Amino acid sequence: MSFLWIRSARVIDPAARRNAVGDLFVADGRIVPSLSAAAKKAAQVIDAKGLVACPGLVDIHVHFREPGQTHKETIATGSRAAAAGGFTTVVCMPNTAPVADNTGTIQSITDAVRRDAVVKVLPTGCITVGQKGAALAPFGSLKRAGVVALTDDGDCVQSNELMRRACEYAKMFDLPIMDHCQDASLTQGAVMNEGTVSTRLGLRGWPSAAEDIIVARNVILSEYTGAHIHLQHISSRYSVGIIRRAKTRGVKITAEATPHHLALTEESLTTYDTNFKMNPPLRTEADRRALLAGLRDGTLDCISTDHAPHTDYEKDKEFDYAPNGIIGLETALAVSLDVLVRRGKFKLPEVIDLMTRRPARILGLPAGTLAAGAAADVCLFDPAESWTYDTKAGFSKSANSPWQGQALTGRVKTTIVDGRVVFTGGQIHA
Repeated sequence: MSFLWIRSARVIDPAARRNAVGDLFVADGRIVPSLSAAAKKAAQVIDAKGLVACPGLVDIHVHFREPGQTHKETIATGSRAAAAGGFTTVVCMPNTAPVADNTGTIQSITDAVRRDAVVKVLPTGCITVGQKGAALAPFGSLKRAGVVALTDDGDCVQSNELMRRACEYAKMFDLPIMDHCQDASLTQGAVMNEGTVSTRLGLRGWPSAAEDIIVARNVILSEYTGAHIHLQHISSRYSVGIIRRAKTRGVKITAEATPHHLALTEESLTTYDTNFKMNPPLRTEADRRALLAGLRDGTLDCISTDHAPHTDYEKDKEFDYAPNGIIGLETALAVSLDVLVRRGKFKLPEVIDLMTRRPARILGLPAGTLAAGAAADVCLFDPAESWTYDTKAGFSKSANSPWQGQALTGRVKTTIVDGRVVFTGGQIHA
């Protein structure tokens, strides 16, 4: 048997309501209440004095680009970036090339995960064939192949009738639907939030109504069909209000916010830096504050990164032509601690809950806890360590981050998956 002894950490496990300095014990990849004297002598010991030990972080919205777009990211590089950010479980979106709308592509992804991943990488399947929004993908086959949810992420299903049928079939197969909420008819050619800043910069505006309309549509369809719909990367204060009212009626809606929408606003785009261009776009300070309020009162359920890698030559274009998206796995914890704990007056266990137990619960994943018997997926971090983020020293294949060169506080020191150290001392241990 293999043993691991993490000593003198501040153990924060919201699922078990644990928040105290103590030890963690691991036997054969599982959390155990204690170790015998003989096992302690044989154990690998990690001195975690001054560090926080929490469940491995869970991200239910990442893009690892494999298959077909491996010039941007691969499962190997993406999973290493996840480990460096303290994530032990991530859920990949299906907008690969080819898209993950069939069992063959899902099998290709799971084979690559088994071969190359250093953390747990779970696949999703498309809602529609080819992500074209015209015909439903084979939900039953996709579930048997191992998908944990269905989504056309990046291409919101525009047909209300098709989305209704998708909800009905997804409920039959007990699969959540994750939706990127965007009315495409309102966003043709749009590149940033619609408002005074877009007018001043001479850039075509993207109205928040494009998100709000689809959020309202999904609330109606969830209530009508009983299906669970998860709303991705909410950015609009009006959407937060719609979700809040839906939850008071018991609608099976969950929703996420990203670190970048919590920390940044449209004012960041005044230099035309394409590393601040994303979908949905950065919005106003009022929207940002509404997201914080939504996380505080439970309207928004979790934090997800929407890690979206692009190459330098793709991003280094005129603002109108650069693709949307940023990387975020290695900075998510530090940015969240800054905006929520240091500036937003959240308590540290609340933020950890938003990044562990709560995202795991949305998709029913066996993650997000350090309870006895659980997989020994652990993140050790120093909440007070200051560091400067350098994309060139990171593990992602891409470098499209708005936090390049910025000083951050809160650094992951060690990441453990199934009792095995996969990241420590700034290095991956595959």
